[in-house]
Amino acid sequence: MSATETTHRNPRMPSAVSGRLSIFDRFATRVGGLTAHAWFFAFCVVLVLVWAPSFLVLGNIDTWQLIINTATTIITFLLVALLQNTQKRSDDAVQHKLNAIADALADLMEQLADQRPELTKDRKELQQAVGLETKEGV
Repeated sequence: MSATETTHRNPRMPSAVSGRLSIFDRFATRVGGLTAHAWFFAFCVVLVLVWAPSFLVLGNIDTWQLIINTATTIITFLLVALLQNTQKRSDDAVQHKLNAIADALADLMEQLADQRPELTKDRKELQQAVGLETKEGV
């Protein structure tokens, strides 16, 4: 069973999700917030404009290309890792909220099933579709 299947079969409610973030998670969130601003993009453009004529100082075009290629590769690699962490936590939070909504909707459908019997079938379909445990199975 994959981690995704486990999450869907045993959904954690938003109240059960810890608000504590590790140092790395806080750092990744901070970096993600900083890189999402227009001024960061403008800084990157200015950096490229400053770098472009630097081959005049270095003299050797191969050294010039090696420096920029290495620097951009390292920075890109680190930013992707940090931003992926932030994106995964965001996706997890959205999934927890959707699980809570689906669970609440299933509970509401169960309460209204006496008045509208067709909701019993719909509730079972909802529970199967999102992987919620049925009340009978608990």
